[in-house]
Amino acid sequence: MYRFGLKLWSTNANYIGEVTRLYEKEIYQYIELYAVPGSFDEYISIWKGLNIPFVIHAAHFRGGMNLAKREAEAKNLLLIRDAQQFADLLKSDKIIVHPGIAGEINETARQLKLVNDKRILVENKPYYALDDNLICNGTTPEEIKQVIDTAGVGFCLDIGHSICAANAAKEDKVEYIKRFLSLKPKMYHLTDGDFNGVYDKHTHFGLGNYDLEMIMSLLPSGGMITVETEKSDSNSLIDYEKDIEALLKWR
Repeated sequence: MYRFGLKLWSTNANYIGEVTRLYEKEIYQYIELYAVPGSFDEYISIWKGLNIPFVIHAAHFRGGMNLAKREAEAKNLLLIRDAQQFADLLKSDKIIVHPGIAGEINETARQLKLVNDKRILVENKPYYALDDNLICNGTTPEEIKQVIDTAGVGFCLDIGHSICAANAAKEDKVEYIKRFLSLKPKMYHLTDGDFNGVYDKHTHFGLGNYDLEMIMSLLPSGGMITVETEKSDSNSLIDYEKDIEALLKWR
């Protein structure tokens, strides 16, 4: 049986009632919380009041962090410290980071080694970013392995990102996923999307064309899978509940 995660932003106080309802129904088993920069003081008490396990996701490129750029090091360290604060108070043993955009994977590895936090999991990325057609770092198994080996961190496998990266590289998608799986991910991200596309989507299950039965068969029993499908209602998580029901066909 898989363990499913609910992806939320640290500012999503609007979902607290739904968060409790779905957890009590055992729809999900943990929250993956994106640490919005500057939100800690205002929102930490809300999340700390929940008796629910947490995984923390540090700020990414759109939040101002770019580990691939040496000139961004000072700001990166501040943003990672922000995520660490959430992880400390919420007792999370995992902090997910993106490897950066339009820079060097060597720099990503150097900065994460400098951070020296064993809770960190580096996440693989699609080749093309959604911002101005920039090129992401950490799109290949070789780049991710370099970061893991150099910085001593773990790995979060984003299935959609790996599919997009394989398409951009014109490589076999299933084999690409298997190469990432050989790096022994600690957890996974999953949505539906365009199986032949190069841009990341967060489509609800059944509205894209991923072979979900095949994908789920590749993931180990008991694996932590954060469902990152879009949320269409600011007051309800019924769409998330339906997405979990769709995945349970292949549990």
